[in-house]
Amino acid sequence: MSLRVIALSACLVGSAVALAAGTSTTEPVPERTPLAELPIFIGGFQGARAADLGEDIVAVLGVDDWINRVYRTEQDRRPVGLYIGYYMSQREGEAIHSPMNCLPGAGWLPVAGGPTTVWIDGVERDVNRYIIEKSGERMLVYYWYHAHGRTVASEYWGKIHMVLDAIRLNRTDGALVRVIVPIGHMDQDGEQTADTLGLQFVRDLFPLLERHIPA
Repeated sequence: MSLRVIALSACLVGSAVALAAGTSTTEPVPERTPLAELPIFIGGFQGARAADLGEDIVAVLGVDDWINRVYRTEQDRRPVGLYIGYYMSQREGEAIHSPMNCLPGAGWLPVAGGPTTVWIDGVERDVNRYIIEKSGERMLVYYWYHAHGRTVASEYWGKIHMVLDAIRLNRTDGALVRVIVPIGHMDQDGEQTADTLGLQFVRDLFPLLERHIPA
């Protein structure tokens, strides 16, 4: 077993102990704007409500606030799907679910990609970028863990940061942000087109998130 795996395992065990020890401590509730008030117009994108998540799905996710929308531009009517799930606390069993655990359950399998960085307002941000496929249909997915002004691609490092924040700030709130763009069958440059559209939306969205996901 590699030293990296051992170190991560030790950190996760320590995470469980630290969080369990703090379950009796009331976390402060930071001021924030509900996700329902995220603007319908974001940059050159106009949003519309997407299908509601079923009560059973919301219960499994354990989210305290969430949004599911589709955004489009006038120039490219390709839908850009946005899901954000916010957790006020992750101390007592409710924790952010990785899309790489949920999407395969719906038949979508990752065929390429992994952690990467993108430049947003002059700052390098850690995100995940994957191509997923189902029955020959492909989609581009960007997602990251967002908490206290920080973006994290790795689920493990997200948990480590969460424990450190629990100790330092007495806070374990955070969110998952996911953006999905269809690639299409007939578009020869479909991946590049989806990438351009998805990245533009991520960059337009990012400055708005602080009101809804407190730093």
